[in-house]
Amino acid sequence: MDDNTKAQIEAAAFRGLVEHLQRRTDVQNIDLMNLAGFCRNCLSKWYMNAAAERGVEMSYDQAREAIYGMPYADWKTRYQQEATADQARLFEETQPLHAFVSGHGGRS
Repeated sequence: MDDNTKAQIEAAAFRGLVEHLQRRTDVQNIDLMNLAGFCRNCLSKWYMNAAAERGVEMSYDQAREAIYGMPYADWKTRYQQEATADQARLFEETQPLHAFVSGHGGRS
């Protein structure tokens, strides 16, 4: 497989992941962090960093809107729920496993 085809396949897979997360508004970011070590905000930061590496200026808000499919404030108002005590405890316990660029634990 040539590099261009590989990049196109990877881009399509990424778009599929983003579309899936946009449909699954019932899945909270804290649940993603606790289970997988990354969330929509992590994806937003990876997206923003990838843009910067290619000389494209993009704010965190713009990156979040690309991942959430709407302004983050709107998503938060519509879909975000308060974390439970168990979710918060698990979040703290799993912090060493969170994505490096996630911004959690001072590792952004």
